[in-house]
Amino acid sequence: MLIRFLQIDLKHKTLCSKSRIVSNMRLLKPSWVSHDGKPIFSIDIHPDGSRFATGGQGDDSGKVALWNMAPVKHEKNEKDESVPKLLCSMDNHLACVNCVRWSMNGKYLASGGDDKLIMIWQFMGRYAGSSSTTFGGKTVNIEQWRCVCTLRAHSGDVLDLAWSPHDAWLASCSIDNTIVIWNAHKFPEVLSVLRGHTGLVKGITWDPVGKYVASQSDDRSLRVWRTLDWQQETAITKPFEECGGTTHVLRLSWSPDGHYIVSAHAMNNAGPTAQIIERDGWKVNMDFVGHRKAITCVRFNPNIFSKVFKKGGTGKTQQYSCCAIGSRDRSLSIWLTALKRPLVVTHDLFNNSILDISWSKSGYELLVCSWDGTVAYLDFTKEELGNRLTTEEKAKLHIKVYGNSLFTNDTSSYGNTIIETPAMLKIQQQKQEQNAQKETQQTTVTTPKKNIPVMEGSGKPNPLAKQIETRTADGRRRITPLCIAPQVDLGGVPEPFVSTVFGSPGGVSDQTTDNTSNQGKTMESSAVLPPSIQPMSALDSRLTSKSKTTVNKTKSTSSPSTKDKEKDKEKDKEKVKEKEKSKEVTKVKESKSSSTTASSSITVKRKIDTTTTGIKRPRKDALAKAAAVATTTTPDKDSSRHAIIVSSALQLPTPQPQKSLSLEILGKTSSDQSFNVQLENNVSIAGVTVQRVRCHRAEKLVWESVLTSRGLAIAGNSDMICLACEDKNLFIFSSSGRRLLPGIVLSSAISVLHCTGQYVMAITSTGRLHVWNVKKCKAIIRDESLSPIMSGNDETLSKSLLTEQGSPIVTLSTGKTYAFDSELYCWTLLHHSNDPLIQCSDYHACLPSMQALQLSGPLTSLQAPIVRPRQAAKMYNMNHNLQQAATLSHLENQVAAALTVKSKKEYKFWLTTYIRYLVQEGVENRLREICDELLGPFYRGDAEDSKWESHVLGMVKRDLLHEILPIVGSNVKLQRLFTEYQEQLEMTRK
Repeated sequence: MLIRFLQIDLKHKTLCSKSRIVSNMRLLKPSWVSHDGKPIFSIDIHPDGSRFATGGQGDDSGKVALWNMAPVKHEKNEKDESVPKLLCSMDNHLACVNCVRWSMNGKYLASGGDDKLIMIWQFMGRYAGSSSTTFGGKTVNIEQWRCVCTLRAHSGDVLDLAWSPHDAWLASCSIDNTIVIWNAHKFPEVLSVLRGHTGLVKGITWDPVGKYVASQSDDRSLRVWRTLDWQQETAITKPFEECGGTTHVLRLSWSPDGHYIVSAHAMNNAGPTAQIIERDGWKVNMDFVGHRKAITCVRFNPNIFSKVFKKGGTGKTQQYSCCAIGSRDRSLSIWLTALKRPLVVTHDLFNNSILDISWSKSGYELLVCSWDGTVAYLDFTKEELGNRLTTEEKAKLHIKVYGNSLFTNDTSSYGNTIIETPAMLKIQQQKQEQNAQKETQQTTVTTPKKNIPVMEGSGKPNPLAKQIETRTADGRRRITPLCIAPQVDLGGVPEPFVSTVFGSPGGVSDQTTDNTSNQGKTMESSAVLPPSIQPMSALDSRLTSKSKTTVNKTKSTSSPSTKDKEKDKEKDKEKVKEKEKSKEVTKVKESKSSSTTASSSITVKRKIDTTTTGIKRPRKDALAKAAAVATTTTPDKDSSRHAIIVSSALQLPTPQPQKSLSLEILGKTSSDQSFNVQLENNVSIAGVTVQRVRCHRAEKLVWESVLTSRGLAIAGNSDMICLACEDKNLFIFSSSGRRLLPGIVLSSAISVLHCTGQYVMAITSTGRLHVWNVKKCKAIIRDESLSPIMSGNDETLSKSLLTEQGSPIVTLSTGKTYAFDSELYCWTLLHHSNDPLIQCSDYHACLPSMQALQLSGPLTSLQAPIVRPRQAAKMYNMNHNLQQAATLSHLENQVAAALTVKSKKEYKFWLTTYIRYLVQEGVENRLREICDELLGPFYRGDAEDSKWESHVLGMVKRDLLHEILPIVGSNVKLQRLFTEYQEQLEMTRK
């Protein structure tokens, strides 16, 4: 810390007044705000004043860091180790970050860098517990920030960014000589590309009234553009004719009253100045002088001040603006437009050029960053700067001078599209009301209190902590989701710290805990396997013993070599070869005539790996040549499919008999008591050894049964209990102990057993899959092999489950998840953790969204969130069209997967997500295809003739269309598509 309190004598610094005026301004340089000694190119204070962002160079990439403001402002907080200084560090940029800017409402942070990218960051919550460490580094993050959108339009380094006063637009400038205007409501939509500069564009600023945007370039010009038609209003060149491209940035600024633009590097009589450009006629008659080298950055205080200047003034209250100017001469000057001389000048504040300046929203705090990698903080008082006007007074001033300003207008009115129908207008109004409810929603979070200093400032609470409740016209209550992927709005406005933040179980961690508990409840349906599972031999023992006997016979018949015996052996070998050739020819013929090629393996000798804990296939080098043995059964009456029973080469581990097995099963409802099912093997009753099954509820025996063979696995739920025995029999009991079916004989010993709802799934040690509907006494899947999906050498069956709709799902050690479709009668790939589509999808979260965490279902339990800390290296190098294609493919896979496993909630969630992305990207042809499928034939006769089904997973398709049409209507460009299907849907309901 350089200086904590600094008394500045304004007489010697600025004003040549006879009286000494002593200022209470504070100046300090927090040494802990650093990018490890590397340059800090940009700095910006959050609107609530609780945090600030810095951008610059990282270790091997660009770096964006968020810092706590409280330790900067208060020495007590700085010395308190429990108060965090660094809140979050993000290194997604592939190259140096040149600019960071908060949106006016504080909801988003934009960053631009040398990688030609602009990233939009949003607050996602605070980590439960103390913190989280970044991948591959030692940086500790307190807050969680996510890049919700990446903007690609520049072909060169992005040097400056600026949000419009109403947060509807974002302007960016680059060394590619262009300015890009982005639609902040529909990222990554580009509204316009402003072309006209012939040199590097190094600065951009908005008119506070919203009528103009100004830019400054190395082509020795400052240009003003109209926001009405995005055309050039004027180009100012005279003050910059003598300038050279000696500065890294040219950050100009517009005064909050809209009267002046103050440029960066300008020249007057061979001396560096900051040129003042008047709005009235764009006159250049005034400038700020005094700096010895080129001006790099200018930043106006966002407030308009008022004060009575007794000396040298009229004695009346004057309204004025405050401006900070930074230069390559390492000095900073503060100016008031009501004074002819600077209020404060600080010399040699840094060891290198000043690069950026930021005022707090309150107007009395200032942060400055430099090329030398340090930051300076200045704190002013009301006596020094004056009293600031309120927002209402500022808006009235704009109305008085310029007419209606953007502060009094609705931001949705700034568009070029005309609303054509009343229904479309109603949707747009509802959308505006929902946005207003989001912003005004108040939340209260109850957490354990801790005596920890807090961040200062006032910010809006996180709206994700509470749902939005609305009332329909008929009085029914409707809960509106706050966080619906794939919209950019996935997080909320970051809150200032409160005393209960650290260690609180809120935010993302709460959702994760709930999700974990839900998964724990589903564990009741899985088989209870003993801890030690030994794999069986690769094949039937009869085949193995035969091969061993043959080998022994060969060894016993061998004798010392003689000429006669050697000749006989050679003849025998030739005969064996001829027989093998004839067998191979026969096999080829049989394979051609057969509809399905069945393969199996005969193991001559295989070493059993007793240390294996997973379910593995035998290695290829441990197997002999395959011999196909296939038999065809009689076709079933209910199915035209011929079941092919094939002797499988798979060998999955089986549970070993234990002394006892137990299973705790929850009741149907939370009020019902759970019950415990216990299996005891080798129980002697009257001299006879049996296996006893007991069921207890609240330590009271409910029912008891006996088995004749030792039990290996047990699974069940509140409706039934399944027991697999050593003699390959499977028994199913009701919750009251009644046998529902006779013993089901399996082809081999049990390996995996699941019971969910009215369905039972069994996987045998030879990799045969069975699924039964016990209630209907019907087989859903009959003796299906796992060999099509387990083709690798060391693939392991790492996870399996049975959905409530009877769909079996298995996950292999390769990260691939499969489901067997009983209608298509084949295996389908649901998910692959290393799928490039997932890695490149723009809406497959590194960290899941709040609503995705609240979603429950088979896909959610299998598709765990993938943390990709350096995702930028994989995503940001490809163009937008390729990434759009990857995202669409990923979302379409998710919709199809949810339909395959018959998960109603997940299907609806991913379909809505897919629709939102199509609407955002404006992909009309696919939207029309989905709407046609949901609407179906328009006339009743056509519906009867066609094979269109009106329901999907128990949901009415036209009801789904009714729900997604407002999403389509949220994009005004698709209003005709919305109107077309809205009218047809209304006619079908008449």
